[in-house]
Amino acid sequence: MQIQGSIALVTGANRGIGRAYVEGLLARGAAKVYAAARDVASLNFDDARVVPLALDVANPAQVAAAAKAAPDVTLLINNAGVIFGGELLRDDVVDAARKEVEVNYLAPLALTQAFAPALRASKGGLVNVLSMLSKVAARGAVTYSASKAAGLLLNTALRAELAPHGVTVVAVLPVQVETDMGKGLPEPRLTPQEVVSETLDALENGTDEVYPGVLTKNALAGFTADPKEFQAMMLGGGAH
Repeated sequence: MQIQGSIALVTGANRGIGRAYVEGLLARGAAKVYAAARDVASLNFDDARVVPLALDVANPAQVAAAAKAAPDVTLLINNAGVIFGGELLRDDVVDAARKEVEVNYLAPLALTQAFAPALRASKGGLVNVLSMLSKVAARGAVTYSASKAAGLLLNTALRAELAPHGVTVVAVLPVQVETDMGKGLPEPRLTPQEVVSETLDALENGTDEVYPGVLTKNALAGFTADPKEFQAMMLGGGAH
């Protein structure tokens, strides 16, 4: 699909990768961008093409309201996400995992369901911002990895569902990014702009999966060469 003239909705648009998506879309000529976040006061964009939209992605009523408020969307970017780090068997792990599944897996499904009629009608695009941890579990973030792995499988199924209607579906799987969520992760880190640039290129050239930046491509190469060893390393042990 073409970014020029598109009408996009970006979740989690108030900071980090989401804010960079809004800015990147505007720079490439999007006609309108619905910038969605739980707190609209945090959506301080200085461009008349940006339409602030109150949206808690885990709230079904707000998802339905967003679909009614933005019926002209041609590109949906499911960017909002959460992570609750910690040891796997800690006391609050089930509650944390439930929230991660709600936001990282069920919310993108609900949003795509809500906006599917508009995407089909426009032969538009869908972007699901996932993680390299969709493919491998990391110590301290196992439940997050699981929620993103579910999102990757969902993305594959959504591509099969929507491709016959001319909808471009892209999964984005970065390693650590320089954001509030990623500030505790090892350096070096990707910039949000690297993630956004390669995502928008993929939308325009029809690439299914994006592994943005040299850092992610190196991680993918290591995983592909020896998945078992790579997984053991990410969990802090040796290969078995």
